[in-house]
Amino acid sequence: MPQPSSALLTAVDLTRSYGDRTVLAGVSLAVDPGHRTGLVGENGVGKSTLLRLLAGVEDPDSGTVTRPPDLGYLHQELPYGPTTSVGQVVEDALAGVREIEHELESAAAALASLSEPGEGVARSGADHGSADVDALTAAYDLALARAEQSDVWGADARASRALAGLGLDVIHRDRLVSRLSGGQRTRLGLAALLIRQPGALLLDEPTNHLDDEAAEFLASALRALPGAVLLASHDRVFLDEVCTEILDLDPSQEASSAGRTGGTLYAGSYRDYLRAKRVERARWEQQFAAEQDELKALRRSVATTARNVSHNRERGNQSKLLYDAKGERVQSQVSRRVRNAQQRLDTLQAEQVRRPPEPLRFAPPHLVRERATSSSPGRSGGRRGSQGASSGTDGLALWARDVVVQGGATEPDPAAPGRPRLDLRASGVPSIDLAPGAKLLVTGANGSGKSTLLHVLAGDLAPSSGTVGRARGVDVALLEQDVRLHDDARTPRDLLALVTGQDPADRPHVDAHGLVAPRDLDRPLGLLSVGQRRRVVLAMLVTQAPDVLLLDEPTNHVSLTLAEELMAAVETWPGAVVVASHDRWLRRTWKGDVVHLG
Repeated sequence: MPQPSSALLTAVDLTRSYGDRTVLAGVSLAVDPGHRTGLVGENGVGKSTLLRLLAGVEDPDSGTVTRPPDLGYLHQELPYGPTTSVGQVVEDALAGVREIEHELESAAAALASLSEPGEGVARSGADHGSADVDALTAAYDLALARAEQSDVWGADARASRALAGLGLDVIHRDRLVSRLSGGQRTRLGLAALLIRQPGALLLDEPTNHLDDEAAEFLASALRALPGAVLLASHDRVFLDEVCTEILDLDPSQEASSAGRTGGTLYAGSYRDYLRAKRVERARWEQQFAAEQDELKALRRSVATTARNVSHNRERGNQSKLLYDAKGERVQSQVSRRVRNAQQRLDTLQAEQVRRPPEPLRFAPPHLVRERATSSSPGRSGGRRGSQGASSGTDGLALWARDVVVQGGATEPDPAAPGRPRLDLRASGVPSIDLAPGAKLLVTGANGSGKSTLLHVLAGDLAPSSGTVGRARGVDVALLEQDVRLHDDARTPRDLLALVTGQDPADRPHVDAHGLVAPRDLDRPLGLLSVGQRRRVVLAMLVTQAPDVLLLDEPTNHVSLTLAEELMAAVETWPGAVVVASHDRWLRRTWKGDVVHLG
């Protein structure tokens, strides 16, 4: 694509491979000042790789990158030593502003010195020469312009706003980086970038570890930046609030059918992108259907129709000589028609668009319905010591009453030491009653017990007090946040075959329900991304067709396309579903019941 001269950040035909796997092929982009480009695409499509190439952390195999000297990049790990204090990180972020301020003060002092008295006589411009005056005035004007552009006089206030907006104002400036949690370190890195205000900013999943208020503050701060911003995020609300355009790197879209590589740029917000994708998908399906109809007609024409011209037509009273002459002309026409049809058929077969991928098939509904009709809700206890409720459970598939789980949370709350991991009554939710087919969303801040509740409902975590139960014959399955398969040598085909009771050695046909790409079915799990491994586990759960499906942060580490399809599929899943999520887009579009854990 052409590169505008005003672009602060450009890439031309970037290619990057790891071993025999090509991650990026021919990617080009240009981000102008004031523009904020969102990177989207399937897991493993190369979003993080592209950001590393643009930041100079890695070198491309081919292609060129142009970046400003003050480029900012949100590192996955804070680039400061463990003995660095929070205050030192802030001062380092202000170093550029302090330097500009010092240059302005020096230029002002040099200019003022021309009129200072010397040896009893006032010095004038003539004493130094007009060239000196002009040079000093120009230096001062340049320093003043840089100071105004960098907002030198508001830098300290900007630093305070950034720290407060990201929830770091409660941390003392003397605290060492080594004593911060992982989320606090990420937020400190974000704050440092906002304080610096670099000419171009690269962000990889910047809303990780941010609550709603902090994410909204970050969105507002990015919209106010004068420079160029390129970000990759699974936060759809954030993309919608921040981005002025979306670059889709997914090679499985219509662009790849047309032979285009390097991604497709869509102007506007994330909602505009979704609308454009729906139109594109409809156009793709129409083109595919039209081409398939034409292919059928051409094959039929080549095989029979073109050869039937004048076939078995009566000769009447024509002379044999006239008939033979006309016959030759007819045969010539037939040959030409057959030849033209064959050429068109060959061309269309070679250039036809590929079939649009099937949307996510979240469940085999017939299997779930069979299980639902074969097991009537009754009174039976949950697993691992849970006790079924003695009354009020008729018609319920799963329930939890007054559940408390003791033990510190994964990230203990300093303000509430010894706080239980989960306390339903204290959260204002004394009971969870789930009917067959119900859809329930569980929300709450980090540490409120969302994941703990799902583990209790799954039966693999016994409550300290309270009761948990499920109806007789009800199967429950849980998709955890951490699937822990990073060092597993088995393949997705192995696991899917295991679920269905087939022998993987027989290379059985397995149904991944649109969740695992065919090319990934025989790759070791350890070579797949986190999102791809979660897809494999979700495919296993869907294959099992449980009566109750528990999903812990289901949109984490998955592509935006899959997130959209996943939640649309949840609405039509015939069994019950409980979703725990901090995903703001999911929460805003949820149509079922909601429980909030305080």
